[in-house]
Amino acid sequence: MKALITNDDGIDSPGLAALARAAVDHGWQTAVAAPARESSGTSAGLTAAEDDRRVEVDRRELPGLPGVPAYSVAAHPAFIVLVAAQGAFGDVPDIVLSGVNRGANVGRAVLHSGTVGAALTGAINGARAMAVSLDVGLEPGVEHWTTATAVAASLFDRLAALPPGTTLNLNVPNQPHAGAPRRASLAEFGAVRSRVKQGDDGSITLTSVFVEGDQPPGSDAALLAAGHPTLTPLRPVTEDPEG
Repeated sequence: MKALITNDDGIDSPGLAALARAAVDHGWQTAVAAPARESSGTSAGLTAAEDDRRVEVDRRELPGLPGVPAYSVAAHPAFIVLVAAQGAFGDVPDIVLSGVNRGANVGRAVLHSGTVGAALTGAINGARAMAVSLDVGLEPGVEHWTTATAVAASLFDRLAALPPGTTLNLNVPNQPHAGAPRRASLAEFGAVRSRVKQGDDGSITLTSVFVEGDQPPGSDAALLAAGHPTLTPLRPVTEDPEG
């Protein structure tokens, strides 16, 4: 299996390197291509090209990944996955792994996630894809990247056996150890929700706040809050035959 590792936190994120090391350790032929800077909240957006239609790509070497080709790309993660599917970073990937994201991606808000958007783009272009996120909360201290990658790696063989076009969304609690992931439905929103603050000058600031109250039983938000990794299959954009 040929695997592409990307994210929306940027090329220097420790979660990206941790996920790439897990793919290498699993025996997959691995390449890394990630945004030059943070691209959170970009969904499956393709904004990248400047006026001359060129996108800057720089070769990088990531810690603990000697010999693994890595690229810093001045583009959103979905754009990176799209061009990877056309051979921009070597062999076309069979597997796209997006993450490990710093922060959970649960509920309907996955629509806006650059991490999930990259995975969905990979699936639309014929890969098997998984988004991986670590629930660090609003005030992260120690970030347990190895917990996230251990849970993700336990799913690698399962992911590889699924048909092309599959997308899985994995969220892992930020704790030293975690059990097997539980199948979860999408909540309406997660324990952390975006709020808009409008300034006196007309500017808008997007902030994050904790949401009080119980989440629906069996939802990704509820299970994650209870300390369980969650796994939710997602479907890329398809026609609604009843519409």
